[in-house]
Amino acid sequence: MSRRVRLWLLAVGGAGLATLFVAAALDLPAFGGDRHPYGDRAVHASLARHTANVIASVNFDQRAFDTLGEMTILFAAVIGCVILLRQTRDEHRDRPAAPEKVARPVRRHALLVLPVALLTGLYVIAHGQLSPGGGFQGGVVAATSLHLLYLGADYRALERVRSVGLYETGDAIATSAYVVTGLAGLIGGTAFLANTVLPYGTFNTLSSGGTVPLLNAAVGMEVACAVVVLLARFLDQAVEIEEGNGK
Repeated sequence: MSRRVRLWLLAVGGAGLATLFVAAALDLPAFGGDRHPYGDRAVHASLARHTANVIASVNFDQRAFDTLGEMTILFAAVIGCVILLRQTRDEHRDRPAAPEKVARPVRRHALLVLPVALLTGLYVIAHGQLSPGGGFQGGVVAATSLHLLYLGADYRALERVRSVGLYETGDAIATSAYVVTGLAGLIGGTAFLANTVLPYGTFNTLSSGGTVPLLNAAVGMEVACAVVVLLARFLDQAVEIEEGNGK
């Protein structure tokens, strides 16, 4: 395919996409209005299923299939990273050099913040259907908290609490748990990922929302494990893995 043909295809595709965007924008409700058809339906569905956080209701109930796609993208990214950064034949592992001395204020604050950050991440995951946050945000916070050991202590301390194989397994289990929860709806005679499997519980409590807390927890576990595995592979390349010529 010549350069001219590629440019024409790009121009035609871009013009078509721009036309669709303009048509959609012209059909939007008036700016500043207090009512929105989609928003009204989302809030109504959230309250009907006892999910206090409407955003969580949209992500893990009304559009749970879209969230499965987002989770799958992250899962595929982790697999690709593991494959690309695996140790090759012309590389070998070397023990990390002696750690640099960490400034006392950095060490103190990193080790003090670590448990707080970990608990905060778990709290955000557990309360995702009640308050702002959820599995994606809480998973990142929980995974990041572990790496405060790298800042406050050294790489060996991080390795002692970061069994990469265990986190890879957790990543796969969490993704599978999301899919299995969706299949439970099919077994129950409804639709895939339909929020009809569990009782909705009492509004504004941890047990409310039906399957929303389960899907939220699965995403939180998957994101936390994925971030740990990704950072582990990059840190291994930077600290331990060397080429055969010692570079």
